Amino acid sequence: MIYTNNTKIPLSMAVFLATDHYDYIPGTFSATKLLKPIRQLILTPRVPPELQTADLEDLVASRMGTAIHSGIELAWSPENFPKAMEKLGYSPDLIAKVKVNPKPWELKAGDIPVYMEIRSEKEVMGYRVTGKFDFVGNGALEDFKSTSTFSYMKGSKDLDYALQGSIYRWLNPDIITKDVMSIQFIFTDWQRAQARANPNYPQRKTETKRYQLLSLEDTQKYVEGRIALYEKYKQAKDEDIPECTDEELWRDAPVWKYYKNPANMTRSTKNFDTEAEAYKRLADDGNVGMIVHNPGQVKACAYCPAFPICKQKDELIRSGHLEV
Repeated sequence: MIYTNNTKIPLSMAVFLATDHYDYIPGTFSATKLLKPIRQLILTPRVPPELQTADLEDLVASRMGTAIHSGIELAWSPENFPKAMEKLGYSPDLIAKVKVNPKPWELKAGDIPVYMEIRSEKEVMGYRVTGKFDFVGNGALEDFKSTSTFSYMKGSKDLDYALQGSIYRWLNPDIITKDVMSIQFIFTDWQRAQARANPNYPQRKTETKRYQLLSLEDTQKYVEGRIALYEKYKQAKDEDIPECTDEELWRDAPVWKYYKNPANMTRSTKNFDTEAEAYKRLADDGNVGMIVHNPGQVKACAYCPAFPICKQKDELIRSGHLEV
C-alpha cells in the first residue's frame, strides 16, 4: 500500500496514520472479510501494486478505532483493571474473581472469565476461517465500534454486526456461550444539543445495542455459502462477477423531485420518498410541472480497495450515481 498525504498532515500524525496494526494472515478468510461484497473480495487482489494507494486523511476514522481498541485492551490488563474496578466501587472479593484470558485449568468455581483479542480459526472447504473478537465477559460477546451517530441511527450495519458476532461465536463456542451479543458504540460526532432536541438521537456519547446471534448450524451454512460463492467466481472476468447490491453500495434512498416550474430546475419545489406521493402532488397542481426520479447516490465505492479496476464503478460514474 502506498500512502499519499494530499492535505499535508504533519509528520507526528502522519506516522500514526501510516501505521497499520492489523494482523493480516495470507490465505485465510477473516470474519470481517467474509462479510465483504463478493466483487470486492475477488477484485481487490487483482489491483496492481502501483494503484494500491490511500490518502492519510481517509485513514483517520480507522486509526481512531484501532486506538480505542488498544486503549480498552490496555485498561483490562492485569495491572490496570483491578485499580479501575476498585474506583468504580467493586469489592476486593469480586475483583479477585475476574480472570483475564485464563487457561481452562486456571479457572475455579465462582471465577468470572474475561477474554480479549483472542484469534481463533477453523478449516472450512479447504480454507482457514479466522476471527479475533474484542471482548467476552462471562460468556457474553461484546464488540466496540467508534462510529457516527447517523450510522447508528440508520442501522445499516446491524446485519453485519450480527453476522460477525455469529462467526466469532462459531469459532469460539467454549468461550462465547450466550446467543445475544452487545455492541458498545462510541460516537465520533455526538452533540448534546441534538440529544436534547431529538429523542431518536443517541442520548449519550456511548450506547449499547444488543443483537441476536445465528445458531452455530446456521452460521456454518453462512460461512460455507460465502466460500462457495468465492470459489465460483474467483477466476471470473470482472463483467461475470455479481454486481454489488444497493445495500452493499450504501446507496441513498431514492427521491422523486417535483419541479412546479420545469423552466427553473435549480431547486425542486418538493422532494418525495415515494413515486405515488410525487405524482399525487403533480395531479393536485393540475399536472403542471415535472417529476424527476433520483435513484440515490452510492457511497461505498469511495472506500473500496478494488475501486481502481472495478467496471461497475465505472458505469455508476457514467450514469451519475457515483460522484468522484
